Amino acid sequence: MSSIKTALVSVYDKTSIVEFAQGLSSLGIELLSTGGTAKLLRGKAIPVEEIADYTGFPEILDGRVKSLHPKIHAGLLYRRDNRNDRETVQKLGIRTIDMVAVNLYPFEKVTSQPIDLSAALENIDIGGPSMIRSAAKNYQSVAVVTDPTDYSRILSELQSSACQLSERTRLGLMLKAFQRTAAYDIAISSYFLDQAISQEVLTEWPAPDRLLMNFEKVKDLRYGENPHQKGAVYRDPQAPSCIALAKQVAGEKELSYTNILDADAAYRLIREFGDEYATVIIKHTNPCGVGKGRTLKESCTRALATDPVSAFGGVYAFSKVVDSETARVLEDKFVELVLAPGYEPEALKMLSAKKNRRILDLSDILRTDKNRTLPRKNFRKILGGILYQDSDELPIDEEKIRVVTKRQPTKDEEEALRFAWRIVRRVKSNAIVLCSREQLVGVGAGQMSRVDSCKISLMKAQEAGLKVEGTVMASDAFFPFRDSVDLMGQAGVTAIIQPGGSIRDQEVIDATNEFGIAMMFTGIRHFAH
Repeated sequence: MSSIKTALVSVYDKTSIVEFAQGLSSLGIELLSTGGTAKLLRGKAIPVEEIADYTGFPEILDGRVKSLHPKIHAGLLYRRDNRNDRETVQKLGIRTIDMVAVNLYPFEKVTSQPIDLSAALENIDIGGPSMIRSAAKNYQSVAVVTDPTDYSRILSELQSSACQLSERTRLGLMLKAFQRTAAYDIAISSYFLDQAISQEVLTEWPAPDRLLMNFEKVKDLRYGENPHQKGAVYRDPQAPSCIALAKQVAGEKELSYTNILDADAAYRLIREFGDEYATVIIKHTNPCGVGKGRTLKESCTRALATDPVSAFGGVYAFSKVVDSETARVLEDKFVELVLAPGYEPEALKMLSAKKNRRILDLSDILRTDKNRTLPRKNFRKILGGILYQDSDELPIDEEKIRVVTKRQPTKDEEEALRFAWRIVRRVKSNAIVLCSREQLVGVGAGQMSRVDSCKISLMKAQEAGLKVEGTVMASDAFFPFRDSVDLMGQAGVTAIIQPGGSIRDQEVIDATNEFGIAMMFTGIRHFAH
């Protein structure tokens, strides 16, 4: 393995580059660089030769063309053990380049905010990816460094091994380099696909022929759903927010795989309530308690009353900054995880008294989740493949909603129906919820039969000692038969909201009329398998 004698340094992100270049130079490694980086290094008295001086060809087109030159790419690509390659580079006076330290124009960062087309195009790096690919292809002879966090580790190895890097190090750097260029190309492709769709140059469906995915690892997890499964969590760098990025402000243990699933379910539902005082309790990704109130404490008390047994070990999400009065409600409760957009100091002290109770602050991710109208995609792994769809983020469509019964819902009933509809779409199918205006009263989730979900929701309400008479019901999909209406009518439910669309809709409408129930059709189904 040959020693590194010449390194090409050309970076947009200047983080730690001065220290890295100083370390290389102190080892006797000669440095080549491009304009901005060369100027910075020269200003720190680090010896460096500009690429334009070495190639004899100036940077042109406002810097668009500077490293795209045979002397650069031949110096990276030539095979050190190939006699013809050696003779060619010697004949043409091409210098061997043994290391490339390159990072790219910040396309992802720039396009995360609204910008015009010319600015997006100018932030597509050409020379950087080209040098990275050339070096990575020849990784057995050339080290390719794309991540500033690797600088100190690489310097340490060079210092301890006569300016050589091991095969293992070079291979690891090569893999990281190709992952970076792949992610960069996906970000560019995805951005311009979204632009073409938004400008109606293309339609969004049919889905793309090749599904390109780009996710950044947030962290490794202790394990997956079960201890024998390894796990990690990743984020979509183009998404406005991700629950995995929420700041953990208390709790000795990090979040587990199932904690993150439940936290995501809680976050999806609690942000539905905007400026209202609301509390959501999640268990196994289903809401087992939801309450609204004039204060956060009142909403929390109502949420707990929905199903106190299931709330044991649950995930609690709050729509407002948690105060000490609300925190006191949870003092003696077994709570796995709490999410809120901030905590009063005394409240945080009370909540974090139990060391295994994790506390997340949602402030930052709520701040970045500004544009909720952007199309989002949903993926689910199947054996040997993947399912792909739009995320189910549609609110009630006022143009589709209609009352189909003789009786119109009262103002209070309509408010309760809309509250129930926000909840039922976050419950696993077959999904049934019973609600008052300010409280989830009963939940039936994940049953093979819709009428069984109805029975469970009634049973849960009864077990919690909550009154069903006068409540409203929401169903995530239509009723295939009238049996669910009969069951709820006999229990005293006064209004129903459901999508409609069954071949037996009229039979179901007739049943509601018999009981004097008001029913609204939304025209939108919310299956969540």
